Amino acid sequence: MSELRITLQQLRGMIGLHVVHQGIPCQIIEVLDDGPAIVLQSCNPNKPVQSNQHGEGNRRVQETFTVPVLTRDKYEFHPQYLALELP
Repeated sequence: MSELRITLQQLRGMIGLHVVHQGIPCQIIEVLDDGPAIVLQSCNPNKPVQSNQHGEGNRRVQETFTVPVLTRDKYEFHPQYLALELP
């Protein structure tokens, strides 16, 4: 069985796409070389409160999610990546 080949260039071409992750509308905002993985930012208008290092909530921010593209052995696409509702 050979490794799947998906280039970082191909993944970077997805930046800006709108997807649905676990029922949450998101936008792809970044590609992480390690993994590789994609970073999604929620497009939900209801922003959760972000806590500081002391556990005190002081600002509202969009949620982000990191989704691995390949499984650890690099032979298959990761189930989380396959579950994304791509356009």
